[in-house]
Amino acid sequence: MSSLPEEDQARLFYLSILLIAFLGAVLYQYRGRIGTALQHMAIWALIIVGLILAYGFRDQIALQFNAGRPQMIDNRTVQLRRGYDGHFHAEIEVEGVKVNFMVDTGASEIVLAPRDARRVGIDLDRLVYSQRSQTANGEVRGAIVTLREMRLGRFRDLNVRAVVNEVGLPHSLLGMRYLNRFGSISIEGEWLTLRR
Repeated sequence: MSSLPEEDQARLFYLSILLIAFLGAVLYQYRGRIGTALQHMAIWALIIVGLILAYGFRDQIALQFNAGRPQMIDNRTVQLRRGYDGHFHAEIEVEGVKVNFMVDTGASEIVLAPRDARRVGIDLDRLVYSQRSQTANGEVRGAIVTLREMRLGRFRDLNVRAVVNEVGLPHSLLGMRYLNRFGSISIEGEWLTLRR
């Protein structure tokens, strides 16, 4: 204890007295029921450890929950963080509605899943599925639509061609038709950087 400064020694002594008093009160409260006391102490210890871990990893946790949200670096640059699934996602406003796209450099088009198309106001019953595309899962049909407005961060694009897939997808795809609107695309670690 001699290596600790005097102020820290006093603080440690004070905290030790508090801990002894607390444990004494707990033992008195649970006299004759030591098993129950140990269970309750173990539960509280796990809760405290969980809170400490959550606090320690708060930045990483927040980034995972915001993986698709665009991070504007400057007026010409936006970054997207890789999601927990290993893919890059982009939260884009389409016709004023937030849509979560998976970035897919292997897709040539912007592909809206039917449920997302419905959310942005497209009447699926009026679509003509005449576009045929080859995918890893075989041939699929889609309907060509024009999206009046797409917003990724501060970037605003008007009258954007997209395809509504006839078969339900788990998520919409952001293909090269959109990505080619950027002058440079780079991936460094967990970040996808798009620059105009």
